[in-house]
Amino acid sequence: MSSSKICLAAALALILPIASHAQVAPTSGKRAESLVIRNATIVDGAGIPAFGPADIVVRGNRIEQIVWLDPVAIANGRGKRPTAATEIDATGKYVLPGLINAHAHVQDERAGIPQPLDYELKIWLACGITSVREVGADNTQSIIDLRGKSERGEVASPRVFVYGRFSNPPVPLTPDAARQRVRDLKKMGVDGIKLLLVDRDVMTAMEDEAHKLGLRVAHHVGVQETNAWDDIRLGTTSIEHWYGIPDAAIKDGVQNFPPSYNYNNEVDRFRYAGHLWREADPERLQMVLDSMVAHHVAWVPTLDIYEASRDLQRAQNQPWFKDYLHPTLEEYFKPNPNNHGSYFLGWTSTDETFWKENYRIWMSALRDFERKGGVIGVGDDAGFIYEMYGFGTIRELELQQEAGFNTIKVIQHATSNNAKILGREGDLGRVKIGYLADLIVVDGNPLEDLKVLYPTGVDHIVNGKEVHGGGVQWTIKDGIPYNAPALLADVKEMVKEARAARGK
Repeated sequence: MSSSKICLAAALALILPIASHAQVAPTSGKRAESLVIRNATIVDGAGIPAFGPADIVVRGNRIEQIVWLDPVAIANGRGKRPTAATEIDATGKYVLPGLINAHAHVQDERAGIPQPLDYELKIWLACGITSVREVGADNTQSIIDLRGKSERGEVASPRVFVYGRFSNPPVPLTPDAARQRVRDLKKMGVDGIKLLLVDRDVMTAMEDEAHKLGLRVAHHVGVQETNAWDDIRLGTTSIEHWYGIPDAAIKDGVQNFPPSYNYNNEVDRFRYAGHLWREADPERLQMVLDSMVAHHVAWVPTLDIYEASRDLQRAQNQPWFKDYLHPTLEEYFKPNPNNHGSYFLGWTSTDETFWKENYRIWMSALRDFERKGGVIGVGDDAGFIYEMYGFGTIRELELQQEAGFNTIKVIQHATSNNAKILGREGDLGRVKIGYLADLIVVDGNPLEDLKVLYPTGVDHIVNGKEVHGGGVQWTIKDGIPYNAPALLADVKEMVKEARAARGK
């Protein structure tokens, strides 16, 4: 924080005194009858500039009041501050809607080796993530059970939106089987369906049945018979990653694969995925983007998950690995053809160069898509390819800034845009009266530096001295406040114990 901002924060602390009768801090993990967040600067998630200072009052699990403060009136005794049973002093801090991870995987194991579920859930909360869209677990019922525990406040966890994986065994291979699978998933109580690797007739039946039953669809297109034109025609809710979009713009209809290419060989798959964007015809690509916008197909790009392909050394040496990378996940990340996404066998500088160009064209397409009116979301796909839960989401925000989006828009992508993709734009993704109390209190200005959202914090130079700050201080999910640094300390201890046990 700059010296001028420190002076401003100090001045506000003098002229905006916190009411003496409401100085009880919240208990982490316990919803109070009422909570006031005082003197906050608000980034409300709608893509508009920050404003403040303001007091935010939460009662139960809803935002009850947002009171804009008039410093002059309060200093002269004419202003009235709202009261609550507990309070958080947000002087000099920023309050945002809770971040939403629209492409998440709940994982309690990697390659069959157990991994504590608390490890993932606590990192998510420590990173300010209050909702996750789980897109395709092996065991759908277990995720539904977790959703229920989160809703009841029985576990420290973000909200969970369950998208059942359509292709779980036995894989539906006919239109009739597709419709039955959709009906079965609806009966289980899923919020939507995750689709991947499917033929056109099966996809057509599946989407038709999903729309009839009110289920949203997230599509990982892959290299298959279908592409973005099918998502446009059938009304898919969101395209995940980017497969299918450049494919739909290739003049010859198929990428120029070498004769030896084998999709099931992941070195082949990801190596030549790095060539795909350059093969898309620019004019056709604009037609695809226009049609996605016209038919309300959103895009969750997950830029972070393929970043290792353009810079493997960076991916393997992320600073938070030292204290927070669980040994189960660390082992899974190592190159191994038996583990999905662990494909870095013989990865070359040439591969990285192709992927760097891939990112340049991909990011340009994302900018064009939003300029045309498209909805871009944020998801990290962590648990694969050197991406850790939570940290990958913050990295995704940085990469979207690199793609050319203003930080205000990047935060909108992760909050109100993601809420729209979930169909919950009426009560999630905004700091707004009547909305669910999913909020984060951040030490620092994320509009200036998205890195302040990393739970490990950042170093700044203030008056010639290095000062450590940043990080989410409080994550409030459904009105339940969680002390983010304490959650991160739990994760660190969890990792330390797991490493010690592994050493033994």
